[in-house]
Amino acid sequence: MLPDFIQLLGVVSDRGSKYAVTAGRVTSDADIKDFLKRLKKAKKFAKATHNTWAARLADGTEIKNDDGEGGAGMIILQMLAREGMEDAIVVVTRWYGGTHLGGDRFRHVKTSVQHLFDAVRSGQT
Repeated sequence: MLPDFIQLLGVVSDRGSKYAVTAGRVTSDADIKDFLKRLKKAKKFAKATHNTWAARLADGTEIKNDDGEGGAGMIILQMLAREGMEDAIVVVTRWYGGTHLGGDRFRHVKTSVQHLFDAVRSGQT
């Protein structure tokens, strides 16, 4: 189970692009909107190139947003499902570094989410 809010900065850095992952508990569409609003109150995250996210609710609702990283939201959603996480949102933030990463960007999304799950499991929250 995720804490109410967890954020890991500097998870991945590749060719100038930097990644962070943020997650927390949500139980409704309103909670999701509030979570994203809270995240983007920090200027650094509001100005990020991409804030890709996915959420799974206990009622079976699954929502995702690629925010310009076509397909990245689905990766996060699949990882949440594999972990059996419900009432959870995960946001992977990318600050573009000037070099296109191609398919590596999806590997970095997976790495970021896995890093979060590992931190939660080990109690580093």
